Amino acid sequence: TSESEEEEEEWEPKRKIARRPHLPKKTEVKTEAKTKKAAAPQSTVARKMVKKVAIKEERDVSFPIAPVEDNKMQLLKPKEENAGTKPKSLNRMPEVPKKMEIKSFQGKNQNSLVSDEKPSTSVPVVKQEKCEEEFAFDEQPSKKIKLDASPEGKPVKNLGGKKIKEEFEMNWDIVQALSEVTNVEPWVCANLIRLFQEENTIPFIARYRKELINNLEADALREVQHALEELRTVAKKTHTMIQKLKKEGKLSSCLLKGLLNCRTLEELDHVSSPYKTGGKGTKAQRAKQLGLEPAALSLLQNPVELNLFSYIRPNTKGLANIQEVEAGVQHILADIFAKDKDTLDFIRKLCQQRYISIQSTLAKVSSKNGNEKDIDKFQLYHEFSCNIKNIQHHQILAINRGENLKILTVKVNIPDGVKNEFCWWCVNERWRPKQFLKPEFMRLLRSSVEDAYKRLIYPLLCREFRSKLTSDAEKESVMMFGRNLRQLLLTSPVRGRALMGVDPGYKHGCKLAIISPTSQILHTDVVYLHSGQGFREAEKIKRLLIQYNCSTVVIGNGTACRETEAYFADLIMKKYFAPLDVVYCIVSEAGASIYSVSPEASKEMPDLDPNLRSAVSIARRVQDPLAELVKIEPKHIGVGMYQHDVSQTLLKATLDSVVEECVSFVGVDINICSEILLRHIAGLNTNRAKNIIEWREKNGPFINREQLKEVKGLGPKTFQQCAGFIRFNQEYIKTFCSNKKNELGSRALLTKAGTLGKKKSKLTPCASQQPNPLDQTCIHPESYNIAMRFLSLIGGNANDIGKSDMQQKVSVVIQKEGLEGTAKRLNTTVHTLQLIIDGLTQPEGYDIRTDFDKPDFKRSIVCLEDLSIGAVLTGKVENATPFGVFVDIGVGKAGLIPVRSITEAKLSKVKKRRSLGLGPGERVEVKVLNVDIPRLRITLDLIRVL
Repeated sequence: TSESEEEEEEWEPKRKIARRPHLPKKTEVKTEAKTKKAAAPQSTVARKMVKKVAIKEERDVSFPIAPVEDNKMQLLKPKEENAGTKPKSLNRMPEVPKKMEIKSFQGKNQNSLVSDEKPSTSVPVVKQEKCEEEFAFDEQPSKKIKLDASPEGKPVKNLGGKKIKEEFEMNWDIVQALSEVTNVEPWVCANLIRLFQEENTIPFIARYRKELINNLEADALREVQHALEELRTVAKKTHTMIQKLKKEGKLSSCLLKGLLNCRTLEELDHVSSPYKTGGKGTKAQRAKQLGLEPAALSLLQNPVELNLFSYIRPNTKGLANIQEVEAGVQHILADIFAKDKDTLDFIRKLCQQRYISIQSTLAKVSSKNGNEKDIDKFQLYHEFSCNIKNIQHHQILAINRGENLKILTVKVNIPDGVKNEFCWWCVNERWRPKQFLKPEFMRLLRSSVEDAYKRLIYPLLCREFRSKLTSDAEKESVMMFGRNLRQLLLTSPVRGRALMGVDPGYKHGCKLAIISPTSQILHTDVVYLHSGQGFREAEKIKRLLIQYNCSTVVIGNGTACRETEAYFADLIMKKYFAPLDVVYCIVSEAGASIYSVSPEASKEMPDLDPNLRSAVSIARRVQDPLAELVKIEPKHIGVGMYQHDVSQTLLKATLDSVVEECVSFVGVDINICSEILLRHIAGLNTNRAKNIIEWREKNGPFINREQLKEVKGLGPKTFQQCAGFIRFNQEYIKTFCSNKKNELGSRALLTKAGTLGKKKSKLTPCASQQPNPLDQTCIHPESYNIAMRFLSLIGGNANDIGKSDMQQKVSVVIQKEGLEGTAKRLNTTVHTLQLIIDGLTQPEGYDIRTDFDKPDFKRSIVCLEDLSIGAVLTGKVENATPFGVFVDIGVGKAGLIPVRSITEAKLSKVKKRRSLGLGPGERVEVKVLNVDIPRLRITLDLIRVL
């Protein structure tokens, strides 16, 4: 029609103009430029009109990727062969809709994105191009990053990131699908896909790209990232399957559509399973090989002419008599019913409306020959039944574990009503024959439907329910582990005091290590407290504590912990260590022994015996928990549930990401931190951390963030990711620089004769490198320009960062103009401005961990038998699970506060809470409800959070 022709004409110039500066700098560029000039004689006004129309056309179709892909697919070959100009200009075509996609979502949420009307400057864009409608970052003035970030222009990154979508195109749209799975707005999902494609890390996105992600927390970002990976895995496997079926010649257009509609691996498995090459094949495949398929299809479409007796072959197995022929037809029909999408949709919908339960019972075999202790553990699940809609995650994991140990038998119960209704619907509606059926054919149809349900559909539903419940429970378990790990890593450090670490033991003695306030090892020793020599050893311990002026003892919670604690508590009660007022605390030693024999530990403490290394690790866990715990593989820290039963790859990815997030948000001082800590900063890895340490050893301390760019392997992208999380102690750098200036002054006198010319040239860069006070804050170098403009606006000075004077100046301006007003005036977003204000007003050496809990120091001890019901105690949360919280109340066995006792009213209002749950390290006041001494179980009630 004439309309569509007009539309074509409008699109044409858009394609040709869209991406001019992105071309590789080759000789073809000139010829292409000429064709462009010829093709685009329009005025800019006309161009704008086209743009508007195009966007309008685009609006309804949220993401028109599929049609574009066909072009892309055909065009991949010509591009490889460098075939001239025409394919190249076409090759850029897909870029246009991509831009629209993101724009169309942003249009809806323009307010929440606070974008300026100017052409925005997204970070990796080269300065030379007129960047059109890339998604709007806030104005970022630091030109250096942009220029370095991607010298060949945007397509390099985009093609890399887009390829995943191009290669594996599905019938659903990835942004919509991601939005439905994660319940995150589509425009946020679109931005996140772009941000992840450009290799941005989660800590960087969560802190410096808030306006693009609608202020999501790091946990939510991880969830989106995981869901995105899952969707891409499905797409990838689908396409592998399509290629395989194409080769085997089994691919029909109907099957292709079915495969491209799959959104989960379960769906894909179900659609493709009948086409997999098996051993003997399914019953239906064997019946088809005997030539019974026409009979089955005829029964549904043209039953009048069907005569089953004509299929009998007395000498062939499977066709010997009428019963065998009927069975074969039944298998083929059952297979057709069970593979039909509408039929499966109907039964799934039916199941959602009914009561479906999961049941577990004690397995017959295990009750005869099982281990009594193991069977008792699953006492709750010996006769257990629960609606699958209400079952808890920890119950699913417990049932699964019991089943794997062959202690429990598990089954999913679908009521008979579902089967009856389903069979009636199949016979009378979905598979109703086109003509009248003889009674014997009607009987055959009914039995085929029942066979399909019993043999194929019911097991499929059970598998689907179980795998959905298990994967949800695993995800929750991993998320829980992540939350607990974060709380543990962010435990407040105990700085400025010497500590004695004690790794308790019986036969081989208790290992002692005394460390200085700056974490240096002062003394290590072994004492034998539990072999009748306790009194003699007390003298030695007292002498050491007084010699190193150490009044804090840290005891590991392993073997002999209770006895060692009782020993110290007894001496403290008798005031044996006077004049020192000694206190002690118990700390988890999970992972300490594994760490003590690791290559890292032997590199760090080469002269120490591995047994003594664990005592050092125990003491350092209190002094700086984050720096010490990053050395241990996160899963060995053990603050989760069923961590050995869940997907190990998902667990590792999540925990590594949590460690990266904690280390990044706390920040590291680049000039004193260890290599292990550096590895976990966003954007850095083992090699880059090693290069930074080598640079530091060779050239002396770093003076400002810009110097990071000189390190080998630290490109612009890495710099952008890590720069905001690396801090510089200004006092230290100023002293270093003034010493250097003096040295240079004396060198200058010597070099008058040109004797030290070469050396001098080496040293000058350092003199010219000026320390930047903003480097001690959380402000990203890309926002330094805005920060300086803000400082001149409030009349402040960069050297006053963190002083009360600065806080007053900031609050005066913000009260007068408001955050939004000031942000507009500085041409930036509210989030960026808020970050700048935080950076300028936080006191020097500010640590986010000071808001978290410190270890619990005590002087006396209680034991399990001393507990009375109704006693009120204080304790520290040790582990949190979905069914309750374990609290260490100092009796050697943690008590459980069931989840029903944790209500909002009891949680403290002061702390910002992410969820209703308590996390490891928090101090609580509890009441004893029940003590079960034989099973060593203590039930507690939460009174309040301290």
